[in-house]
Parts: sequence; C-alpha cells; structure tokens
Amino acid sequence: MVFECPLPIQDHDTITLGHGGGGKLSQKLVEQLFVPALANEYLEELHDGAIFPSDGGQMAMSTDSFVVRPRFFPGGDIGSLAVHGTVNDLAMCGARPRHLSLALILEEGLLLTELRDIIDSIRQACDESEITVITGDTKVVERGSGDGIYINTTGVGALMPEVQLSPRRVRPGDKVIVSGSIGRHGMAIMSVREGLEFESTITSDSAALWPLVEGVLSVSQRRMHVMRDATRGGVASAINEIAQAAKVGVDLHEPAIPVDAPVRAACEILGLDPLYVANEGRFVAFVSPELADEVVDLMRAHPLGQDAAVIGKVVEEHPGVVRMRSGFGGSRVVDMISGEQLPRIC
Repeated sequence: MVFECPLPIQDHDTITLGHGGGGKLSQKLVEQLFVPALANEYLEELHDGAIFPSDGGQMAMSTDSFVVRPRFFPGGDIGSLAVHGTVNDLAMCGARPRHLSLALILEEGLLLTELRDIIDSIRQACDESEITVITGDTKVVERGSGDGIYINTTGVGALMPEVQLSPRRVRPGDKVIVSGSIGRHGMAIMSVREGLEFESTITSDSAALWPLVEGVLSVSQRRMHVMRDATRGGVASAINEIAQAAKVGVDLHEPAIPVDAPVRAACEILGLDPLYVANEGRFVAFVSPELADEVVDLMRAHPLGQDAAVIGKVVEEHPGVVRMRSGFGGSRVVDMISGEQLPRIC
C-alpha cells in the first residue's frame, strides 16, 4: 500500500495526485496558474469562499467538488459530505448558509438504489442545516470514465453583522484554537478503503459546523480574526495557509493538540501524521488572546466542540513559518505537505 506521494516541489508537465492534496503542490497550482489568470479582488483573498456586497447586506459564496472513495464510510457518505463541506466553507466566512446548487456526474452502471440513498442523505443533511437546494444539473458519463458519482455543490449565505474574518486581521499574541480532535475523517476513509480493522471503529467527523460557529461568533465578533476548516492537508496545511497569508509565525504546543487514541494508533501503524490527515467537521480559529478561554468554553459546551483546545499562539518571529514545540522542550518546523498522504479523501 502507498500512503504518500513524496513528490518534490518542482515544475510539472502534467497534473499529479499531489496537486489535489491541499499541500504545497495545490498551493502552487492555485497561486501560479489560477490566480494570475483569473485575478480579481474577491478571488485574491484565497479564502474558503468569496464575500460580496448585496442589497441589504453582504453575502458569501463557496463551491466545492466531492470525489471521495469509498462513497459510503463510517459516519457518512458522499452525499452528506457534499452538504457539510459547502456549509462549512460558508461558515468559515462567517455566513449563515441559505441555498445550495447541486450538480451530479454519474457513471453508467451506478445502481439506482445507491443513488437514491445518496440523495436521501443529501436531503437529510440539508434539513439539519436548514439549507435548500434551489438548482442543479445532472450529467452521465460512459462506464469506466468516472467513479460512480462525483458531486459539485455551490452554496450562498448571508454574512453575520460585525463579523470580519481575514488572515490580514491576525496579530502576534493571537491564540490558535482547534474545535475538536483531529484526523478522524481521513482515518475512517482509510480503514474502509484498505479493509483495516482496529480495536475501535473510527468514524468520520463529517458534520455541518454552522451551529457551533454561530454560537462562537455571537460573542467574539470582531475579536475572532480568521477561521479555516481543516480538510485536505489537515490542520497543518490550514494553519500554514493562514500564517503565510498573514505574514506571521505560529508556535504550536504538541501535547495540547487533541487526537483520539484510536486515530493516533492508526496513524502510527500506517506511518501518518494526524496533523496532515483530513477532517470534515473541524476548524482552526485565530482569536484575540483575551477571548480564547471563553471561546474554548463555548465550543466545549456544544456537541461538535467537546474536545476544543488552545493549541498555539501567533508570534512575531519566523514569519510565515509554523513551529511545533514538543512536551520535552524540542521543536520542529511543521511545513505544508509536499504530496498526498491519502488521495480521494473528500
């Protein structure tokens, strides 16, 4: 089994799996190809979604595509994942999710019973998130040209008043918070994909984060500086993206990072670092230091944030670099991953 594509960071003539891993190759593709060609004031923010003016206030929009394999996994499936992923991108902008578009690319031979289960899962996830699908599209490709089903969703939401989330607002002294234990989604996918059995079943953390985010933003408002959901590339990539955009350093404290024992054991067996494993119901937040403890308490009072913790702080030193301090006093650089630890995670 191959769990990582250790590709060097260099020029490529073709697209590799590493370009979709949420690490350095993904970043390079976006910054050197997409942004120069399509540059505008909204795209250049490089946020989880775009914020734009609308009559009566500001709106946010985000789009995402889902190609996870297997399509059904402990704790979810590609249908609920598609809704959760887009709802969460809107939440990271500080926007209440309102509407979704839904586009399906179906492969010839997909069982209608399976498609019905996926659509039912989408409906249930929409109901739970109080969001409606208002438009959509379906395409069918020949057998062997897809992987059963790919899903694209675009979401729009209304921005909460007084909320401004951007890496530009991050300052030295800010505390870094993670909303819960990390690595569950990636390990749930891997356990099914490779037929691995552990003492405890690892379930995906896939969930709609808006209820948790709304409660936090209702008290933090302008003192919450930026949030990012830790999907492809995991917590490490999310924090690196913010540090580089804000031009600040980040010091993490390894013992403070919550990792469930089964996930940690699975990562050790497979030679993976949970910091780089994808999540679908976790986010990192950079918040003013005087508010950090209150935010953590609010998160822990919600079922989606029971393991929330302060895991680090923003520093003036080593701008754009994330360092990890161990419980024994040592430190190491936590860089963005070069290739792809676990392909087709979301």
